[in-house]
Amino acid sequence: MKTVDVCLSPDLIHLYDVTDKVVVVVDILRATSCMTAGLASGVKSITPFENLEQCQRMKSEGYLIAGERNGEKVDGFDLGNSPFDYMDEKVKGKKVAVTTTNGTVAIEKSRRSIEVIIGSFLNISSVANYVLAQKQNVLILCAGWKGKVNLEDSLFAGALVDRIIDQFDYETDAPLLARSGYLQMKDDLLGQIKNSSHARRLNRLNVIKDIEYCLTEDEFNVVPRLVNGELVA
Repeated sequence: MKTVDVCLSPDLIHLYDVTDKVVVVVDILRATSCMTAGLASGVKSITPFENLEQCQRMKSEGYLIAGERNGEKVDGFDLGNSPFDYMDEKVKGKKVAVTTTNGTVAIEKSRRSIEVIIGSFLNISSVANYVLAQKQNVLILCAGWKGKVNLEDSLFAGALVDRIIDQFDYETDAPLLARSGYLQMKDDLLGQIKNSSHARRLNRLNVIKDIEYCLTEDEFNVVPRLVNGELVA
């Protein structure tokens, strides 16, 4: 039987052999939620960059550029890190280059895997169905916050594990831990995550609407995949 594992921070990815795994990158608040919403709403492609300057240079190649550092939009960029930015009519049919504090770092560290896909609550059932169909070992990589574990990504990992565990074995105790946390908190995800460190950080930026939306399950049925360096639906 194939295995599922959870890496709670990109800083721990060196402990995992990703070459035999499909990696599901998750950054609930808010990068992977943005990527899911954007590609579901007509964005042509999203190219992730760990480096801000590299992303900025894509403007000259006709890309819209999206940038966030410490939760705030980068000055001079077209888009910030709100899913509503990515669903705006002006973004449809466009190519977007994006750099974020955590999510694009996690994507960069996953490139040696069989495949990188993007997970969020907005497309959780589609992601579950996709990895079940692939019949490959799965690693759920939580973007966290600057190398530290966060609640919302860990709860998503537990929710995804809960949906697929009948056809996977645990590779380590991390999926068991994440699933247990999710099952304990699932009846009040918003209430629990509102108390998380990153939600409090974002609340200071007045983005409570984003937080609520990013916890909406199955808003879309797309599975963003990294193909030749670009995320496509």
